[in-house]
Amino acid sequence: MTEANEPNEEPRSTDKRRLDPETGEVRTPEEEVLAAAQSVAAEAEEAVVLEGLVEAQKLAAERLEEVQRANAAHYNLEQQYSAYVKRSKAETLAAHGRGAASVAEALIPVLDDIELARQHGDLTGPFASIAEKLESTLERLGVERYGAAGEAFDPAVHEALMHGHSAEVTETTVQNVLQPGYRFADRVLRPARVAVVDPE
Repeated sequence: MTEANEPNEEPRSTDKRRLDPETGEVRTPEEEVLAAAQSVAAEAEEAVVLEGLVEAQKLAAERLEEVQRANAAHYNLEQQYSAYVKRSKAETLAAHGRGAASVAEALIPVLDDIELARQHGDLTGPFASIAEKLESTLERLGVERYGAAGEAFDPAVHEALMHGHSAEVTETTVQNVLQPGYRFADRVLRPARVAVVDPE
């Protein structure tokens, strides 16, 4: 026979038969007490198992939440590390660029002297070799010399020291380069110092 308990609980059954289900014989009172005790023990064991199952599920849910939190913290740490590596690389490249630009700026007067010596034919012998090595080293670092007669005047990269007029040009044009300009990447280290002519 089945007894109805609380609405949320599983129905329980108690063996109150007077006949032994295995032998089919009538049970004695001692056997009935023993069967009732076994039934109560089975119910208690089932309750303990259910309670253990509930505790295990609760513990599993807590551990899952801990693992998810740890995974999220690990992901955040990886993202921070990746950002740090990118930032470090960018800062290293920027520092290298600043260093190369600083060296090039310090050497501009030397480069001017080399160019003047070359124009006057005085750059000969071992000095010519040293000057070429210096210029090629700066080129490898990314330092570029610019400025040529006939190119359009650009105030962002040219500095006009002399000014004139000519019927041969249609826009403001560099007529003569007095000192070449130098740039590193997009940064102008020194503008080209030029003489310019405007159209008449």
